[in-house]
Amino acid sequence: MSQTKPALVPGLGALPHNQGCSFRIWAPHAEAAYVTGTFNHWAERKTPMAREGEGYWSVDVRKAKIGDEYRYILVNGEQTLSRIDPWARQVTNSVGNAVIHDAAFDWGNDAEFPIPSLNELVIYEMHIGTFARESADAPGTFTNAIQKLPYLKSLGINAIELLPIAEFAGGISWGYNPAHPFAVESEYGGPKEFKEFVKAAHAHGIAVILDVVYNHLGPSDLDLWQFDGWHENNQGGIFFYNDARSKTPWGDTRPDYGRAEVRQYLRDNAMMWIDEYHIDGLRFDSVVNIRNAEGNNDDPENDLPEGWSLLQWITSEVKAHKPMAFTIAEDLQANEFLTKKIDETGAGFDAQWEPQFLCAVRDAIAAFDDEHRDLARIQESLLFNFNGDVFQRVIYTESHDDVAEGDVRIPEKISPGDAGNWFAKKRSTLGTVLTLTAPGIPMLFQGQEFLENQGFDDQQPLDWSKAESYGGIMKLHADLLHLRLNRGGVSKGLIGQGIEITHFDDANKVFAFHRWAEGGAKDSVLVVINFSQQQLENYALPVPQAGTWQVRFNSDSDAYDAEFGNHGIAAITATVSEDEPLQSIIHLAPYSALILSQD
Repeated sequence: MSQTKPALVPGLGALPHNQGCSFRIWAPHAEAAYVTGTFNHWAERKTPMAREGEGYWSVDVRKAKIGDEYRYILVNGEQTLSRIDPWARQVTNSVGNAVIHDAAFDWGNDAEFPIPSLNELVIYEMHIGTFARESADAPGTFTNAIQKLPYLKSLGINAIELLPIAEFAGGISWGYNPAHPFAVESEYGGPKEFKEFVKAAHAHGIAVILDVVYNHLGPSDLDLWQFDGWHENNQGGIFFYNDARSKTPWGDTRPDYGRAEVRQYLRDNAMMWIDEYHIDGLRFDSVVNIRNAEGNNDDPENDLPEGWSLLQWITSEVKAHKPMAFTIAEDLQANEFLTKKIDETGAGFDAQWEPQFLCAVRDAIAAFDDEHRDLARIQESLLFNFNGDVFQRVIYTESHDDVAEGDVRIPEKISPGDAGNWFAKKRSTLGTVLTLTAPGIPMLFQGQEFLENQGFDDQQPLDWSKAESYGGIMKLHADLLHLRLNRGGVSKGLIGQGIEITHFDDANKVFAFHRWAEGGAKDSVLVVINFSQQQLENYALPVPQAGTWQVRFNSDSDAYDAEFGNHGIAAITATVSEDEPLQSIIHLAPYSALILSQD
C-alpha cells in the first residue's frame, strides 16, 4: 500500500487517459481504499489506492479502459464497504456498477446555439419516461423523445424543461429521487444518448433546461449513505447533515451544505450539466428546503445560511461559465430575494416558479358557475412581478406537481368524466390564452396542447391519439405561440414589460389588458377575455389608442374545433368623444378570448 503512487490526472471519479485510467475519491474516514473492476477480475484488494491527504484517495490503473465496470472498496475498522463511485458519469443501474465513461462527443458547432432571452422563452415541461414511451415494458428514452422534436418545433416551443434525469432507483420514477447525481439515468439511454438529445434539440432551435435536486438525495439505492463508514446519530455520514437538519419531506438525506467537500460536490454537479452536456438552464427543485431546515419562508430560526450561500455560489458560477445560461428556482413562496442579484443579498436566480397565477387561473376556469369566477384574483396575478421585472417569474396552469397524485388536468377538472366536451375545451383554452399573453415566462406541461386529461403518472405514457382527435386545439396553441413570440411582427408587446388592466367588468365577467414593449403599432397588444357563458353583442370596450385594431386571434374560431361558434369580427375601430374614454364596439363569444393589435 505504501508503494502506491497517487494519480497524476486531476479531478474526481474515473478519468481515462492514454495510459489507462485515474481514479480519485473522497473518503476521509477510510483506513484503506481499493478500486476493483473488470480490469482486475474484481479482485477486491489487488489494486490499492494512495492516501493523498484531506481525505482523498487516488491511483492510476494502466489496464483500466473505457467501458470497464468498477467499484471502490473502503475499509473502516471492521467494516468493508463496496461503493459505486459518487462521481460516476455512467452506471449499469442504480444498484449495479460504475462504468468508465468516454466523455468525448462530437458537438459540431453546438457551442454557437443562441439561447433565447428570458422574455422570449416558452417552456415545455417534459418527462422522458412518459413523453414518447413506445413500450409497455420500459420507459421512454432520449431517442424516443428526439423523434418528437420536429413536432415541438412546429408547435412553436423554444425550450424544453426535463424532469430530473440523474440515475434513480429502478427504471420508473418522476426523477426526484437521485441515487447517483453525476450519472445519467441508464433506462433513458445514458450519457451519450442524452448528449444526442441536447444536440438534436439545439438543431431544432430548442433550448434544454434540466431539473436538478439538491434539497435531498435518494433516499433509496444511495451509496452515498454512510459512504466511508463514518456517521453520527445513525445518520448519513460525510455527505449529509448528521443532526436534525438532515430531515426533509423525502427522507433524512439533506446534504451538508456547510461542508466544503459537499458544497464542491453539488457545485461540480451543476457545472457538469452546463459544461459537459451543453445544458442551457437549470431548474432547482424545492429551493425552500435548501435555504430552511423546515422548508419554511420567513423562519430565521431554521434558516440554513450555508444553503443560501451555496445557491449564490452555483448561480454565479453558471453565469461565469455560460453567461446566457439561466437558473430557475422552484420555491413557491413568492420570496423576491431568490431573484435579486447577489450583490443585493439575493440568491441570484434569473426566475422562479410563481404559484399565484396558477391558483387564480385554475380556480377561475374550473368554477362551475360563472358568478364564482374571481376576476379580481386574476387581475392581481397579472400585475404581480418580482423586483419590478415581469420575466423573473415562470407562469403556468399545469405542471407535473399540479396534475398528479389526486390532482387532475384542467379539462378533467372542468368536466369530470367528460373532458372533451365544449365547456372543457372552451375554458381550458382560456387558461392557455392567459398563460401565453400574461407577463412572465410561460410554461406548458406535456400533452396540455392536445387536451390530455389523464393525470401525470410515471407509468402511463402520453396518449398521442389525442393529438389527432384534438388537432384543432393544437393549432390554437401553435397560433398563440406564434403571437407570443412575435413571429408575425405584430405582437411585440407580448415580450415586453408593460401591462395595464384596461377594462374590468365583474358583472359580465369580462376584462381586458394591454401589453407593450415600447408601444405603438405592431407593438401594443390588447387581450380581451369573456369568462361567462353569455354571448355579448355590441359590447363597449375601452382601447389603449385610436385607430383600427386587427383581431389577430379569436379562440372561438371553428378552425380550432367544429363545436366553436366562429363568432367575432376581423377588426374594430376606436372612436373618440368628449365625454367618453377612447372605446370601440366589440362582439364576444362565450368563454372566449380575442387578441388584437394595430398595423
